[in-house]
Amino acid sequence: MTALWASDDALAAMSGKAQGPAWSATGVSIDTRTLVPGDLFVALEDVRDGHDFVASAFEKGAAAALVTHIPEGVTEDASLIIVDNVLNALEKLAVAARARTKARVIAVTGSAGKTSTKDMLLSVLAKQGRTHAAEASYNNHWGVPLTLARMPAATEYAVIEIGMNHPGEIAPLAKLTRPHIAIITAVAAAHLEAFSSVEGIAVEKAAIFQGLEPDGVALFNADVETTPILNAEAKAFAAHRIGFGEREDASLRADRVTLTPDSSVVEGRFAGAPFLLKVGAPGRHFAINALAVFGAAKLAGADGDTAALDIGAWHAPKGRGQREVIFLDAVEDHSFELIDDAFNANPVSMAAAFEVLAVIPPGTARGRRIAILGDMLELGSDEAKLHAALADHPAMETFDRVDCVGPRMRALYEALPAGRKGTWVETADELAVDAHRLCSAGDVVLVKGSKGSQVSRVVDAMKALDKVHKRGQERGTG
Repeated sequence: MTALWASDDALAAMSGKAQGPAWSATGVSIDTRTLVPGDLFVALEDVRDGHDFVASAFEKGAAAALVTHIPEGVTEDASLIIVDNVLNALEKLAVAARARTKARVIAVTGSAGKTSTKDMLLSVLAKQGRTHAAEASYNNHWGVPLTLARMPAATEYAVIEIGMNHPGEIAPLAKLTRPHIAIITAVAAAHLEAFSSVEGIAVEKAAIFQGLEPDGVALFNADVETTPILNAEAKAFAAHRIGFGEREDASLRADRVTLTPDSSVVEGRFAGAPFLLKVGAPGRHFAINALAVFGAAKLAGADGDTAALDIGAWHAPKGRGQREVIFLDAVEDHSFELIDDAFNANPVSMAAAFEVLAVIPPGTARGRRIAILGDMLELGSDEAKLHAALADHPAMETFDRVDCVGPRMRALYEALPAGRKGTWVETADELAVDAHRLCSAGDVVLVKGSKGSQVSRVVDAMKALDKVHKRGQERGTG
């Protein structure tokens, strides 16, 4: 395997003190549970002190470790880079990784859709060149530098996800990333505990433009109420500004969005030319984000026609709208459809998920549309109002039952008409134990909520009902 970092290059980048023999690393790890032989182990101090795991990292085959001191259980001849601050040193390694590559770099942020947009970009660009992207949702103060430090020098396209919880977080990460293209997928009422208004969130999201390269492109959602703020910030920091969406003045425009039970079709225009693309997942939010992916791919130098075709092969990942058929009876083929959207939630992403559920028909005449909704977190002082307002979404008219999980979702439960009220419970576990009673053959079930609401436990309980999967395990077929 090609070396990612030689000891001399890493040492020069981080200005540390070397101990032990020279080494070369094929990867960078912060977690001994996923470390593979040949990795440089970075002893970050986060929830736990990474120095406590350095000895274990060497036992598992780490090539070297980045530390502030020689940890307990590590011999004096072990290969170490000793620095004053591990996170600062990782950031320096990220700077060096970014400087040595000629890759076209795309950065993605947004209140909703940033991870699925990043995943869609990775899926599309990987078929046209050597592509590097953030692992999982590594989008914070250590996730972004780690992603950059892992980037091979020969990378042709890089996709970096940038997130935030508080003001002032995005700009430093954007400047570290130095993107050629910066995307803002959406601006919504999220993290309002740390911001006084949605306008403040828009300004923070637009800080991603501060890291753009001199000829950089700002690609932002033209359909949100805060678009004027995004446009103004783009004007200040970007050489080129492109709004995407369904508005007539959007430079990258969707003239028509058609939602089907299995896909979303977008007909539009970009740079004076018409295009047609199909997303392999239903949902207006996926369709609009696919616009950004198509535009970014073309702007990065990829073939647009090929990108449009490959967008159609993308499917929503686990926890972000992934659909799965759960078989309740392996013999009689009784099943229901589960929409797993249990990773994140705010009013905008809830509305998008409602549209998806509304467009998917039940599998039988008796089948129902059921929404199991967990708390939306970090919404600030208006959280009760924002939860209750979900009852007014037009798609609610198509739902047969709504179950609510968590203290904040009590506000929605109280706002629902009697015929649509299901169950309200304080915790997800209370609903998970009744998973077998929540759904029947032919139903379509949406499970959505913020990660902290733990409604993913309801998803897991429903998946455990799958009789076909269980039968395959018993026979050894997995």
